[in-house]
Amino acid sequence: MDKIYDVIIIGSGPAGLTAALYAGRAELDTIIIEKAPLSGGQIINTYEVDNYPGIPGISGFELATKFREHCDRLDMNFITGEVISFKIEDGIKAATLEDGTVYRGKTSIIATGANPRKLMVEGEEKLAGMGVSYCATCDGAFFRNKITAIVGGGDVAVEDAIFLARLCKKVYVIHRRNEFRAERSYINKLMSLENVEIIWDSAVKEIKGKEQVEQITIKNLKTEESMELDVDGIFIAVGNTPSSEVYKDIIQMDSNGYIIAGENCDTNIPGVFAAGDIRTKELRQIITAASDGANSITAVEKYLNTL
Repeated sequence: MDKIYDVIIIGSGPAGLTAALYAGRAELDTIIIEKAPLSGGQIINTYEVDNYPGIPGISGFELATKFREHCDRLDMNFITGEVISFKIEDGIKAATLEDGTVYRGKTSIIATGANPRKLMVEGEEKLAGMGVSYCATCDGAFFRNKITAIVGGGDVAVEDAIFLARLCKKVYVIHRRNEFRAERSYINKLMSLENVEIIWDSAVKEIKGKEQVEQITIKNLKTEESMELDVDGIFIAVGNTPSSEVYKDIIQMDSNGYIIAGENCDTNIPGVFAAGDIRTKELRQIITAASDGANSITAVEKYLNTL
């Protein structure tokens, strides 16, 4: 019979890595499955993390590296692969990878996080990677001394706009409302920057260019007037979509596709837990994801004690 692990952790962002760390310390037989070449999830692409206690100003990549190195000290078993199917077989959780390999566990922690949401406008897909980007800290350096636009009004959008303003000649911030939802400190910083222009109550309707982004069409949602902006690149920061498609017919989710789970990370399936940005919660931050990782292993241990 195939090996059955105590716990299968799917995803290795802050939640998955913290779960792996706690699982290692609890001496649980664990495997961690990560589809990306590097662990860390979205924080890999974060220029600066200034709200993780004790290490202000650290880069997201460096923090992710520290998380992973801590796990590696415990010789945790990481494999690279994408889960394309997830089933429950007589209480055993079975995760199938794209190459057909199946991993089985008494429990599973889903920590797959979320992916950037797209605008779904003409030109977006065609010019993706050619001036259309979803990560300012990844691609901002390509637009040094150029003109860029960023779409969104939350923490990520405002923080990315501040980052781009350090590099770019001009940054347009396009937001469909008339005020930002970001932290006040971020807003104050953004509003003080001379090379930033904020365009309120507006949405991008088209992204134009032959082989590279050259222009965007935006529409004022109140007046319905349209205008063209000449830009070299556009960064989209309008939220995320949970990476939960594989589990939609098995695990209970809310209307947005987030897995319904409380602070103990329990889902409606016994022995299946959801941790980090994938689950329903008020605040999605690195520290809350790490908290979920710890809580999920406590829940796993309690569940295993009932078997």
